[in-house]
Amino acid sequence: MAWTRDQLAQRAAKELRDGFYVNLGIGIPTLVANYIPPGMEVTLQSENGMLGMGPFPYEDEVDPDLINAGKQTITELPKSSYFSSADSFAMIRGGHIDLSILGAMEVSQNGDLANWMVPGRMVKGMGGAMDLVAGVKRVVVVMEHTAKDGAPKLLRKCALPLTGVRVVDLVITDLGVFEIDKKGEGPMQLIEIADGVALDEIRAKTEAAFEPRMQQAA
Repeated sequence: MAWTRDQLAQRAAKELRDGFYVNLGIGIPTLVANYIPPGMEVTLQSENGMLGMGPFPYEDEVDPDLINAGKQTITELPKSSYFSSADSFAMIRGGHIDLSILGAMEVSQNGDLANWMVPGRMVKGMGGAMDLVAGVKRVVVVMEHTAKDGAPKLLRKCALPLTGVRVVDLVITDLGVFEIDKKGEGPMQLIEIADGVALDEIRAKTEAAFEPRMQQAA
């Protein structure tokens, strides 16, 4: 049985470490904030100029002036600080963010990432993903294993325009978890498989080369 969106976020939260400065992308990655382990100090950063984001608000706590880069309403903390987006990107480009958890449309077996444009669709801009994958110390991708039409999203080579080359360290899908050696030429390593998912199913839905080195996840 494949992982749900919340289970994906819960698994991604295991990549957090005490003291980390973390940027969460739009979509499933935003749910990771709900699964920060108790007692762990993690500071969330947003490209629009906020450091130290709190949890999502209840309906009676919504402040329309407090939003993240995905235009979702959020809450502030006693330690929250605000600054210009230029300063925010200086923080990202300067290598001061420990971890970024992003969504993706395609990931190649050597760590290339495509997550900003689908040809033929109107886009308003590339957002901050290119800066994040270039400046952040570690990049984790969280996504569904296949597209809506069933096509693989883990590929030998990305077909969509790239966000970054050899930038992804770890991919978490609803079927399993893959490590990528973005400096080498070897296949991805399947290190975890979702409970109830068969290895044959993963092979059938994955174009990228990978080697099983996994444990069954709960």
